[in-house]
Amino acid sequence: MERLSQQEEDALFAVFKTGEGNVKNILQNLQTEIPYTTLASTIKNLEKKGFLKSRLVGNTYLYKPAVSEEDIKKGFVGSMVKSYFASSYKELVSFFVKQKKLSAEELKEIINLIEKEK
Repeated sequence: MERLSQQEEDALFAVFKTGEGNVKNILQNLQTEIPYTTLASTIKNLEKKGFLKSRLVGNTYLYKPAVSEEDIKKGFVGSMVKSYFASSYKELVSFFVKQKKLSAEELKEIINLIEKEK
């Protein structure tokens, strides 16, 4: 999966939040403030890259995701683990524990989830 710029990623998650909508609708769900024309260009780039689909309704294009939010998250996390943690999810979890971002109670919950999936 092609790597996205921060602006493209922000726009894509705004589209996930919107579901389907025009640039104005997506702009309302964007967490950062950018000009309408910048968002419109970013949306077109995401469509060219295959992340979004569009359809013309009257004289307005409506955009919706062409990929699932889960697939984007999998790709992002997988890439991050590969690049920063030598492809080790154990190293990722260890990092969060050392940074005090993950408590013992949360680790127990994760272990319970893992054991349920067996």
